[in-house]
Amino acid sequence: MLSEFSLIERFFARRAATPRVRNDAPLAPRAALGIGDDCALIAPPAGQQLAISTDMLVEGRHFFADVDPHALGHKALAVNLSDLAAMGAAPRAFTLALALPRADERWLEAFSDGLFALAERFDCELVGGDTTSGPLNICITVFGDVPSHAALRRDAARPGDDIWVSGMLGDARAGLGVLRGEWRVEDDASAAYLKRALERPEPRVALGLALRGVAHAALDISDGLAGDLMHILKRSGVSAVVNADAVPCSAVLSGLPVDARRACALAGGDDYELCFTAPAGAAPEIARIGERVGVPVTRIGTIEPVPAAGRAPSIAWRDAGGAPLSLTLQGFDHFHAD
Repeated sequence: MLSEFSLIERFFARRAATPRVRNDAPLAPRAALGIGDDCALIAPPAGQQLAISTDMLVEGRHFFADVDPHALGHKALAVNLSDLAAMGAAPRAFTLALALPRADERWLEAFSDGLFALAERFDCELVGGDTTSGPLNICITVFGDVPSHAALRRDAARPGDDIWVSGMLGDARAGLGVLRGEWRVEDDASAAYLKRALERPEPRVALGLALRGVAHAALDISDGLAGDLMHILKRSGVSAVVNADAVPCSAVLSGLPVDARRACALAGGDDYELCFTAPAGAAPEIARIGERVGVPVTRIGTIEPVPAAGRAPSIAWRDAGGAPLSLTLQGFDHFHAD
């Protein structure tokens, strides 16, 4: 039976210590001291700030018990890399805290394969963590570098800004709905597409880096567009007008009834796309950035001043013709979700 330390050594420490190579040339370690001591030692390069984020995934709340462990390893790191992308930070290193109901070697092999495949793609080094016995719980803390005063923040949206989103929204929530039996899709290929969107989000790191100096405010869409955009509005003291029909949806999602489609795309969560604001005059440059990094970007609305003193920031939803929509939407809440 695996002990705590043999588990770490076999599935995580040895792989984290594998020399990093790019274009057949070895790369220097991202941490001055990594796995093997009481703490990792990290120093940002001169002129850079250290961006830090933590996310926890809990069985039964964030994923099903029978999820593919390779996909779970991918997602566990992807949701953290998405936070770095939203700040315009380059990935540097991460720690992993893992509670396991049992030391299942096949599960651990697949989980670590998925985790490290993504870590290697983004040159992000595992530098420490912890393991214990208990209900399955994965907690990752990620570290990134961003030039001083260049981070994309939630509090920088300005009246007159355009509102943009990357990728397609709603597929992950639709995938959850299919797995729960809330609705059906036409064929197995469509169901597989939605399931992949739920289990294997793609962090938009290259887009976040390219938006530094162009976008004003940004965040990643983890709890649904309606709720997450409100974070920008509240922090920036502004309101928004959003064309609900401009929010980009996949062909598969578009096949659902309009109410289900809007609920998934506007408030579904687990998209891990970027929502950002930028001056209207930046639209051509943003389109070029999207093409350069290979990520679709779509303008969905505008930032407006709060209508009157004392009024709270709000989102006015419109259809494609500009007519008001009466939508009751809110983001995912871990303490009030069913």
